[in-house]
Amino acid sequence: MKTLDKIPTGKIERASQLVKTGIKVGGNYVAYYGEKMVNPSLNRDKLNENNAEDIYDGLKNLKGSALKVAQMLSMDKSIMPQQYVDKFSLSQFSVPPLSAPLVRKTFKKYLGQYPENLYDTFTPEAMNAASIGQVHKATKDGKNLAVKIQYPGVADSISSDLALVKPFAIRMFNIKGKDSDKYFKEVEDKLLEETDYNLELKQSIEVSEWCQHIDNLRFPKYYPELSSEKILTMEWIEGEHLSEFASHNQDREKGDKIGQALWDFYMYQMHHLKQVHADPHPGNFLIDKKDALVAIDFGCIKQVPLEFYVPYFELAKPEVIDNPKLFNEKLYELEILRLDDSKEEIVYFTKLFHDLLSLFTKPFHGDFFDFSDDEFFGQIATMGEEFAKDTQLRKMNGNRGSKHFLYINRTFFGLYNLLHDVKARVNTKTFEKYM
Repeated sequence: MKTLDKIPTGKIERASQLVKTGIKVGGNYVAYYGEKMVNPSLNRDKLNENNAEDIYDGLKNLKGSALKVAQMLSMDKSIMPQQYVDKFSLSQFSVPPLSAPLVRKTFKKYLGQYPENLYDTFTPEAMNAASIGQVHKATKDGKNLAVKIQYPGVADSISSDLALVKPFAIRMFNIKGKDSDKYFKEVEDKLLEETDYNLELKQSIEVSEWCQHIDNLRFPKYYPELSSEKILTMEWIEGEHLSEFASHNQDREKGDKIGQALWDFYMYQMHHLKQVHADPHPGNFLIDKKDALVAIDFGCIKQVPLEFYVPYFELAKPEVIDNPKLFNEKLYELEILRLDDSKEEIVYFTKLFHDLLSLFTKPFHGDFFDFSDDEFFGQIATMGEEFAKDTQLRKMNGNRGSKHFLYINRTFFGLYNLLHDVKARVNTKTFEKYM
């Protein structure tokens, strides 16, 4: 794979790259509508494929928050067209890596020495490359190590990248009102946290210690003396990414075992720690040779404040969802309904969220849930398509819900998809034994 000697970090450079991408996408639409005039039965599959490829190609050399957005979108399998999911999923662990000279320069700047002086051996070619950093293999004192190196300029470009994306996001999600900035600030703050490897080191060690007693779950050991704000050294664990495992696994018991570890890990974090690993994509999990789940990335940790946690999980209870008075109270507590809503907006959003939550909270309604159930995920996909086509929704103020929904909903959506990938049947209550 071609390596990169330079990443655009200036606002003008990055904006120019996005404009070029936009021109390509515009050309794809012109070609599509031209063909459709000749062939009215033409579907959008080829258009989606071309757009996904051009957008990904434009973002992969920018890296940073621009590519991170693609990574986040690739998790929305029930909403995004499959062509986008397939292409954007590459951003999880397969993008052009930094060249060897740029890697050495990064080491010299942040650890004061070149990698060959710090480790017994160091592989100059990256083993994996994703949106914010890439991973190299090294050895020291007989131990195999994974060394994560952050791309230069990532943190500096986050604010300008989001400023470029903001106008499109506002139109896409129909966000109105002066307090809409709280959502963009939430994303910016979390992305900035992800670029602080000192914080990630601290979070990794803490979560490893707090969750080590959960069955079938492993964590790498971390090495603070070989880490800095842009370099993170940890134990190298042999295994395959969860998506690779899911693609060939035919053993339902293995899928159930890994799925149960995933579920227990997330429920323990959410209900006991009141903080959660908020980036549940396949590139952040390995399956080792003993079919244990290995969690390897803790750059994105979301704190769950009690004033959000309580009403959020009360809305997972059928007795609350089906009680109009209680349901209405929780919608206001979570800022889904607003004091300045019209009667039409209150009626509309109450029904919309009642339908949504009645479906999405089903895994919490019993002691067991089968995440291999295609009907459940088909219903989610159908609901997403209905929202996308709903002309009434576009007229409403889409500025809905507490800022905490952004990463908590992302966490559950990603978790559901991972459990569906491994076709897991889970006991939804076993996490309680760890608390």
